[in-house]
Amino acid sequence: MLIFVTMIFLLYSVNGKTKTEVRIGVILDMNSSTGKMSNTCISMAIRDFYRKHDDYTTVIRPYFRDSNKDDVQAASAAIDLLKNIQVMAILGPMTSSQADFVIQLGNRAEVPIISTAASPSLSPNDNDYFIRVASDSTSQLKPIAAVIEHFKWSEVVFVYEDGEYGRGLVPYLSEAMRTIGTKVMCQTVIYPSVTDDRILAELYKLKTMQTRVFVVHALPDLASRFFKKVNEVGMMEEGYVWIVTEGLTSRLHYLDHKVDSMQGVVGVKSYIPKSNELIDFNRRWKREFRSQYPEDDVAELDISGIRLYDAVFGLAMALEKMSLQNRGLSATVGDSQFSSSFKQKGNSMTDLDAIGTIKRGTRLVPLIRNFRFDGFSGDFHVINGQLQSPAYQIMNVIGNGEKLTGFWSPENGISKTLSNETKGLKPVTWPGDSHVIPKGWEIPASNKNRLRVGVPAKGGFVQFIDANTDPQTKQVFATGFCVDVFNAVIDALPHALKYEFIPFVSLDGKTPAGDYNALVLNLSKGGFDAVIGDITILADRWEKVSFALPYTEAGVSLIVPNKDERKSAWIFMKPLEKELWITTSAFFIYTGFVIWVFEHRVNKEFRGPPHKQVGMLLWFSFSTLVYAHREKLISNLSRFVVIVWVLVVLVLTSSYTASLASMLTTVQQLRPSYTDIDEIKRNGESVGYQEGSFVRDMLKDMGFNDSQLKNYSTFEDYDKGLKLGSQKGGVSAIMDELPYIRVFLAKYCNDYTTTGPTYKTAGFGFAFPIGSPLVHDISRAVLQVTEKQLMNITNHWFKEEAGTCDQQSKGAKANSNGLGLDSFKGVFLITGLSSTSALLVFFFMFLYQNRVMLVSQDSVSQKLAVITKTFDVFKGDDQESRKSNPEEFNNNDNNNNNSPAISVFHQEAGVFPHDESFSTTEPGSPAHDTIQVVEITTN
Repeated sequence: MLIFVTMIFLLYSVNGKTKTEVRIGVILDMNSSTGKMSNTCISMAIRDFYRKHDDYTTVIRPYFRDSNKDDVQAASAAIDLLKNIQVMAILGPMTSSQADFVIQLGNRAEVPIISTAASPSLSPNDNDYFIRVASDSTSQLKPIAAVIEHFKWSEVVFVYEDGEYGRGLVPYLSEAMRTIGTKVMCQTVIYPSVTDDRILAELYKLKTMQTRVFVVHALPDLASRFFKKVNEVGMMEEGYVWIVTEGLTSRLHYLDHKVDSMQGVVGVKSYIPKSNELIDFNRRWKREFRSQYPEDDVAELDISGIRLYDAVFGLAMALEKMSLQNRGLSATVGDSQFSSSFKQKGNSMTDLDAIGTIKRGTRLVPLIRNFRFDGFSGDFHVINGQLQSPAYQIMNVIGNGEKLTGFWSPENGISKTLSNETKGLKPVTWPGDSHVIPKGWEIPASNKNRLRVGVPAKGGFVQFIDANTDPQTKQVFATGFCVDVFNAVIDALPHALKYEFIPFVSLDGKTPAGDYNALVLNLSKGGFDAVIGDITILADRWEKVSFALPYTEAGVSLIVPNKDERKSAWIFMKPLEKELWITTSAFFIYTGFVIWVFEHRVNKEFRGPPHKQVGMLLWFSFSTLVYAHREKLISNLSRFVVIVWVLVVLVLTSSYTASLASMLTTVQQLRPSYTDIDEIKRNGESVGYQEGSFVRDMLKDMGFNDSQLKNYSTFEDYDKGLKLGSQKGGVSAIMDELPYIRVFLAKYCNDYTTTGPTYKTAGFGFAFPIGSPLVHDISRAVLQVTEKQLMNITNHWFKEEAGTCDQQSKGAKANSNGLGLDSFKGVFLITGLSSTSALLVFFFMFLYQNRVMLVSQDSVSQKLAVITKTFDVFKGDDQESRKSNPEEFNNNDNNNNNSPAISVFHQEAGVFPHDESFSTTEPGSPAHDTIQVVEITTN
């Protein structure tokens, strides 16, 4: 048998031109409706093309092969076409599973494979000889996601057909849903050969879920059986949403319409603009299809057939272009188009080895991997082997037909018209002939459409939640702040929601079945559909369940007994804070020192032994507190400083008197007995907590042992334990959450207070199983209730206990702090600047009067000693004498060389002893110079 089959060219002349026949293989499921439709489209395309282009030098001759719906048969047909017919290209197969192996054969033989296989696993980017003349199935996920986002559905279930067609889309759908914030709650795979009973079992399982939005990706044969069973189990009723992908939407006419099984289904498919040419082709196609297959009842043209028709046009144009570029294409018999790629190996050669590679395939591929023209399907644009699909239609199945509800395009998103005149979609008829947009979830039918709401069973703190069961009717009645908030949230939902309360109790029906952690764990295991109450949102609980937004303030703090400050022996120190006491004392000393400096040289009251002068320094400034100072001030600078200082003293004494009077008479002053929990821990004292609360774990993490921890069940127990104290079997403090603390302090406002830091928590929240679609709607309703109704609910449950007690607590708190330094910074700044300025004026005046000493040739230490002695000299009597008899004072000054000032200076300078005569000193000597200085100074 010859390896290569010689080609037979039909030579005929049209207008004097010879045409070359080009062999093209076609692999279809000839017995399927899709295969028959595709066969008719391909045959018509070849005939129509060459009728319009009778001047072309090439003509396609198709070789049809039947794959018989079998992957192996499709591969065998491809080998036959490549080996025996030696085709230039292959159209088909149309299904992804059949196309997978055929594409590999095309890569090996360098023969282009033109197919409508849409699976994303078959990528033209990875296969240079694969040309997909259909939309990549991943491109339809954008319009599907846009529809889901438009209706605000937060969860979907993905049902897909097993095989290359279905599996390849799974990861891309999950990513598309993640992009819009929608969860894929479940992925259900349906095998093509599955029995009806198995489909029913899967549907019943899906029916028990809360999610009511389903995305179905299946071919018509399986989808027809699937939707019949969907109707049987009651899942095509009001509240359900079914969305189908393009592979099914474009082939709805293949389904069995004896049962109206898809009423209300929404689907997407590529947009094909209507035209007169397309209408005419559709009419001609139906006539030819019925003539070829008179026994077939289904005679509908779908998008895959139209695209195959256009693909034949594109292939024919590419062949003609290649012929023009390669005039060497021989028309003689026996000239093979193939060049064998194998070496003869005896009888071991297989069919794959015998295929070889095409000579001119590499020249044809670029021409059909990138081309563009206007076809029946619109803008037929292939880029890198992938057909582009710019727009999608959104269809609604109504009875046996379908209705256009809108469009989607990358530029405009969802719109009612393709020109984007109006955003959104036209009215949709949903399953159950409903026009109400489904909310996307429902309470499972197995729960009888009632939400099973668990509530904690507790004997105390009934202001927050309390549940009781009627012994006669067994009906549960729940009351309290948390219950009223939950009822208000349910009323705020955009839809009705039925529910019933179930206490979390043990088998005896009286005692709690566990603490709050056990309640949350029970919810996560399916014991309830929701849990409400004073349940704090914690990180470890969040891992087990989902919480709606919190509806109370958050935090944990410490309650400690108050101490009455009026009984304190040191209450007289409380009106002023420590910083103010220190600052005031410092200014008392500073002001006294300034006055002493001014008065020391001129006032006998400020002279004497050192201890007397220190006493006078302190006495004078402190005596101004009660205006008891009797010393006469001589210096004007002293008078100026005292005037300002008395003003400061007046402000301080008035403020102190008012504050102390307020502390003793106006409000009972309360201070916490402890300010830090670490102090309690160091002393080995006990701390209380609410029974069943997570606070116990917090205290243990802080270092408290079990013997130091005591649990309580009511506010009355809190009060009793705190009054006893740790020494008498009670506790020194209670640690609890802020909502409980607010209620407790409102009732016992004068006895207890909060102290220490506030440890942050997330507050109370309603809990649901992970993935519950209720969380989003409940959270939104919680925000509405918090903004509008929460204050009224709070006042209803807690206002009576707060009453006037809360006002007294606020008053005590407002007056509990002493006066601080910040309130008196202004007056201290005034007196400080006044005293310092006067001191600087005095200092410069003194230096000016003794300026000659400063310019002498003596050392710095000698100058300082002389200035100090000079400052200590009493000038009060000399000044008085000068004022009364100035002439006598001057004569005595000239004749008496042993005056105190001269004597002092003379001794300090070391020029001569006391008994040395001034007259013996010669001019120009150091002594003479010194005397001259003294004389200048004393004159």
